[in-house]
Amino acid sequence: MKKYDCVEYDEDMELINSDIIDNVLFETENYNYEKYTKKDVEEALNSNNCSIENYKALLSPAAGDMLEEMAVKAKEEREKHFGNSVYLFTPLYISNYCENHCVYCGFNCMNQIKRAKLTFDEIEKEMAAIKETGLEEILILTGESHKLSDKEYIGEACKIASKYFKTIGLEVYPMNSNDYRYLRECGADYITVFQETYNSKRYKELHLKGHKRIFSYRFNTQERALLGGMRGVAFAALLGLDDFRKDAFATGFHAFLIQRKYPHAEISFSCPRLRPIINNEKINPKDVHERQLLQVMLAYRIFMPYAGITISTRERSGFRDNVLTLAATKISAGVSTGIGSHCNTTEDKGDDQFIIADDRNVQEVYNAVKGKGLQPVMNDYIYV
Repeated sequence: MKKYDCVEYDEDMELINSDIIDNVLFETENYNYEKYTKKDVEEALNSNNCSIENYKALLSPAAGDMLEEMAVKAKEEREKHFGNSVYLFTPLYISNYCENHCVYCGFNCMNQIKRAKLTFDEIEKEMAAIKETGLEEILILTGESHKLSDKEYIGEACKIASKYFKTIGLEVYPMNSNDYRYLRECGADYITVFQETYNSKRYKELHLKGHKRIFSYRFNTQERALLGGMRGVAFAALLGLDDFRKDAFATGFHAFLIQRKYPHAEISFSCPRLRPIINNEKINPKDVHERQLLQVMLAYRIFMPYAGITISTRERSGFRDNVLTLAATKISAGVSTGIGSHCNTTEDKGDDQFIIADDRNVQEVYNAVKGKGLQPVMNDYIYV
């Protein structure tokens, strides 16, 4: 294996032949954002097609003083490709058992938290309750336990979801391409995977136990998912774990190379910052404040204008509402990061992964989107 691997692959892990990881890590390691000037940023904003160099400039400190100009450009791109549409969805956590020791995560296996796993009957009740809110898209999440949340359990959850929702996303542990093919057949449409950080040395310090410790296997997840037939893939770094500018650059460049290799794929970004977790409510993003997060999101929009961008409940309501008009195209609503809680029979069954900042229900978010002059959309797919 290459130098960036924390450890060798486990025997059950699929190794694919791809040079994307080499290209991303080389460019990221050599990204010197301090060299870019106001002139470079202006050139990026005046360009009709944002190049890799333009993108680097937009993420640089020099661009931090030009957020208004970036916002104008990003808004133009957003309206050109998405109009005034905003897509609504909600996540459903069905299990919080985890085999990984990730020092920043509330679900990590060393935390003494209330663990739970929904039965299929409970999953159905939760999904029926969510459906009553009018939502047509759901994101199914689990902790990363291959034993207690195996692919058959996740697949059955997808089958149940297919009875209620038009679009089904998954945010679960990385799998092999044949596993993704199975989940696609069960009804899943897309997968989201947080690389967390693209700095392999820092990654090793943060991931001490479990399958997740293998950096390159996680990196190649989106490509394996597409090989398995998934319609879409989402990318993210957990901003605040390391140098956020390099992590944001790597996230965008990774998505760019996947889009170029798989032009049929639907590409999207999540933009999470660190949030307080159980047993550690003082955890804060490292040097990533709202201005920096906004800069990252504007840069994503300008660099990849066709990509979807999700803004999560990790952020306060005012920031979420405002960024929808500039860069983001998708917003979560009625969110709980605990197990269950969408209907009375499963309320507070298991502890939360992290503490959210925006606890508005679906109707409140819907109204806020309308209040910004935007059109809330529950579903944009029709199956015939």
